[in-house]
Amino acid sequence: MGEQNIIRVAAVIILDREHRVLTVRKQGTDRFMQPGGKPEPGESAQQTAVREVAEEIGLQLRPEQLVDMGTFRAAAANEQNTVVVCQNFMVEYDDAAQEILGALEPAAEIAELRWMPLESLQPAENLAPLLTEQVAPAVRNVL
Repeated sequence: MGEQNIIRVAAVIILDREHRVLTVRKQGTDRFMQPGGKPEPGESAQQTAVREVAEEIGLQLRPEQLVDMGTFRAAAANEQNTVVVCQNFMVEYDDAAQEILGALEPAAEIAELRWMPLESLQPAENLAPLLTEQVAPAVRNVL
């Protein structure tokens, strides 16, 4: 096996009142993951997370809504010999947000949105390793 590449990203776990997690699938891929992406030059992880969520699913987050979950590392979902290092944030929504969350649509490179119960986020062929092996267990620990 050759040297591994590293991709640095920021991403957000979006939880609804029923502890379902919003996952996204990018065009041309098979795995669902949390919305997020790579920083632009000079952007903080928090700024990246807010921008990427707005671009990918149309949800306008405020930086103060983001709960910093820390940095996670796992095999990249869609690139061979690549590790993803992710600064992860979480946002929880209550009943008042159901209309906002129900109106979200895939945009940019996102092909599909899927709400999944937090407890069902276990390693699977259609889910990103970072989400199932690192982030979901961390979210379960704080709830």
